[in-house]
This record gives sequence, C-alpha cells and structure tokens, in this order.
Amino acid sequence: MSKKEEFKIFISKHPELVSYIKNREHTWQDFYEIFDIYGDNKEVWDKYQNKSDYEDRQAPLNELTNIVKNINMDNVQKYIINAQKAINVIQELTSKNPVKTPPVPKTPRPITKFFGD
Repeated sequence: MSKKEEFKIFISKHPELVSYIKNREHTWQDFYEIFDIYGDNKEVWDKYQNKSDYEDRQAPLNELTNIVKNINMDNVQKYIINAQKAINVIQELTSKNPVKTPPVPKTPRPITKFFGD
C-alpha cells in the first residue's frame, strides 16, 4: 500500500482534522508531510485532535453568537409592530361586528302567501 493510500485511511479515521482545513490553519499538504515523517504516531496527532474537540464543542455557540450579531433590531421591531397591527385588525373584525342573522319568524308563513300579499 502506498503512503498516499495510508494517509487517506488515516484521515478517514480522524475526521476532526478537517476543521483545520476549513479554518485555513493547515493544508492537506501540511498534514501529509507530518504523516509522511511521523506516521500515525499518537503523540504527534494528539495536539490536533484535542484542539478540534474543543472547537467542535464551541462551534454551536459561535454560530449562535454570529447569528445574534447579524440581527438588525430595527427590522425586528418593524416586523413585531406589523404583526401587532394585523392581530388588532383581526380582533376588531371578529369581536366588535358580529354577523347579524335575520330573525326567525315565530310562526311559519303559510305556503299560499307571497311577499306582496
């Protein structure tokens, strides 16, 4: 088996190294050179695995803070005001002006009588 194939197998066993590539801290070439020199020596790779574990735990929190930072509060306030206006309109239409039904006659009209009679 070639060194390149061994490196591919090593990377598939250690997917946490991909975070370094995504963050542009290292390149695949860097990792390949380390692997070429040291192989899969645990002591060499521990520093990369521990840091990525910490970053993986912090990733959701970092994403949440980025989302909150990018929120425009003026737009949120406008949307809330528009929603309140819409709710008020619906409440006015449903509560103040109930649909009036025509009164039901107490005694039924005879069949032989017409409206003009």
